[in-house]
Amino acid sequence: MSEAEGPVVVRVEAKIAWLTITNPPANALAPAVLEALDAALAAVDKDPAVRVVVLTAAGPHFFSAGADLKGAMGIDLPAYLQRGQALFSQLETLSRPTLAMIQGTALGGGLELAMACDIRLCADSARLGQPETTLGIIPAWGGTQRLPRLVGRGRALEMILTGAVITAEQAENWGLVNRSLPPDQLVDFTRNLAGRLAQQPPIALAEAKAAVHQGLSDGIAAGMIAERQAMARVMTSDDAREGLVAFLEKRRPHFQGR
Repeated sequence: MSEAEGPVVVRVEAKIAWLTITNPPANALAPAVLEALDAALAAVDKDPAVRVVVLTAAGPHFFSAGADLKGAMGIDLPAYLQRGQALFSQLETLSRPTLAMIQGTALGGGLELAMACDIRLCADSARLGQPETTLGIIPAWGGTQRLPRLVGRGRALEMILTGAVITAEQAENWGLVNRSLPPDQLVDFTRNLAGRLAQQPPIALAEAKAAVHQGLSDGIAAGMIAERQAMARVMTSDDAREGLVAFLEKRRPHFQGR
């Protein structure tokens, strides 16, 4: 997979694909950005060398201020909303682990984009919120669905109905982000975590992730079935054999993704 420029810059290093939204001043998710994200995710999904995806944005101030509301006034709004929902679902179900590295403010669609990632890491100076109702609209790229699953019904409704923007500390306490870190530590922490995930067996990670989503989507009974079926599949992999042999031999396993 070659590096790509544009509103989403793609850089691959050490099995990690770094996708950086570059749409100053606030990294708004204009249609061109959504298209670039779509292309980047499609390329990542086809590249067996990529084991982890990190989604971030250029500049220290905005991860993303959300949808391009000014630009949306002159386009097919239902199609724009559907496009965003489909893209975020594509990100959420990507077979690779996905990390959102939030260096600045994540509002509206920007937070919805981050919530579609598996793990969210943010600077302790970051601010996060779903302020759509203060504009007379509502979250429409999954915010009404993913936010309650992360922080609970009451807190999600508090954020959505008041449009409050919360601190990184509050986001971590509520479970909206996994870690809140000093800005000068965020990149290194993200790189180290992504590196650890890149050394894990990719088949097992993909199957575990899919089973989690199955249960959240269709209920625990369906999730249990998916879990058993996934375990049966991974047990036949070369990686599973390598992991078990390495454990018995008291050495570090070397996973090949087979």
